[in-house]
Amino acid sequence: MKAEEWEPYYSEILDFFGFSREDDERAAQVLAELLPRDDIEILRSTIQGRDCIVCGNAPSLATDILTTDFSGKVVIAADAAARVLLGAGHRPDVILSDIDGMDDDFLAMNDLGTILVLHAHGDNIPLVRSWVPKVRGPVVGTTQAAPLAHVHNFGGFSDGDRCVFCAYELGAASVTLIGFDLDDRSVDPVKHGKLMIARKLLQLCGHDV
Repeated sequence: MKAEEWEPYYSEILDFFGFSREDDERAAQVLAELLPRDDIEILRSTIQGRDCIVCGNAPSLATDILTTDFSGKVVIAADAAARVLLGAGHRPDVILSDIDGMDDDFLAMNDLGTILVLHAHGDNIPLVRSWVPKVRGPVVGTTQAAPLAHVHNFGGFSDGDRCVFCAYELGAASVTLIGFDLDDRSVDPVKHGKLMIARKLLQLCGHDV
């Protein structure tokens, strides 16, 4: 999704949660200044024309992994889903994260070639400052606000739906979802709102989850 197409959805999200556009833009600028490079072409060549499996971080992921054929597929993980995959013997090809689930395991996977797609927003600037300078492998920056020269906006809001938008924007042949549970009633009201928005956004991509 192009930035101009994303804008109406982004404005709706800002209004719904009371988030600050200015804070998001400031976070994107901090990310741009700290990124060692922009490996967008590595990310594009990994995804373009390939069948992709996007792994959400719902509790169902561990079970879904057991019944999923990963052979020949590009595995894209939403944040903490990466550790579940790794524990099951599947190092993801790509991790999209707003850095709140980031740890040394992410850096170790990145050193082995996993592409980190790191997302800046108004609430995670300290995490951006802490973790981005430690990244040594392939890395791409994203924002939900206006894109910058080396910080991209593929569309999407939470880590899971942002994975799906990224895959389609970069030319995936197909996208299969596992580890998504948008009907989880045990979450707090903010998370519930994010799940509602994720469902709406995924429907835009043709996924009725």
